[in-house]
Amino acid sequence: MTIDVLVFAAHPDDAELSMGGTIARFTDDGISLGIIDLTRGEMGTRGNAEIRQKEALEAAKILKTSVRENLLIPDGDIEISNGNIRKVVILMRRYRPKIVFAPYFNDRHPDHISVSKLIKRAMFVSGLEKIKTSEKKIDQRAYRPAKLFYYMQTYTFEPSFIVDISNFFETKMKSVWAYSTQFHNPESNEPETFISSPEFIDYVAARAKFYGFQIGKKFGEPFYCEEKIELNLNGMLNH
Repeated sequence: MTIDVLVFAAHPDDAELSMGGTIARFTDDGISLGIIDLTRGEMGTRGNAEIRQKEALEAAKILKTSVRENLLIPDGDIEISNGNIRKVVILMRRYRPKIVFAPYFNDRHPDHISVSKLIKRAMFVSGLEKIKTSEKKIDQRAYRPAKLFYYMQTYTFEPSFIVDISNFFETKMKSVWAYSTQFHNPESNEPETFISSPEFIDYVAARAKFYGFQIGKKFGEPFYCEEKIELNLNGMLNH
């Protein structure tokens, strides 16, 4: 089974918060997309690993993803090790995505930084013929996705491009609220965290409005690419 796009995230809910609208737009266009969470978020203050897994599957259903998997790497200890690189390479060679998304490489959360570096390394390794991997005793062929794009989490950057999510903002927020243990709930008795305050959800909406305004739309999500991106003028004019 091949998938057009793979989104890698350190924790369940990272992908939804950062690019849930873009994911919804992709899947609405018939583009196959998978989310790969590297950890279960078990070190988080609120909820637990089992609950967050159920929340992640509900969010995936809302976003209509083709695949959602978890690599079960220990939360808070995401090493850029040969073992973890190999786990990611096996998935890249299994699904052979054209585009990969990963967290931006500078962020307040060390796990996000580690995942960014891990995915970049694994993407390069995946294309090396002399690195051998197998699944179910079947050798995999080397494969390297065409593009790596970074999504924004806490720290901002100057975007390489912004995706219009105006028609998918409500779907994004519905997928975010699927994580009912993590975000603001006045009836919750769990400790407050950086993301559980009502101000955090306000910030998520305000940021989408800000980047939407930059492109003359209601809502947008920003992305960064380390390489130059070709502008397809014919595609623009045909749409």
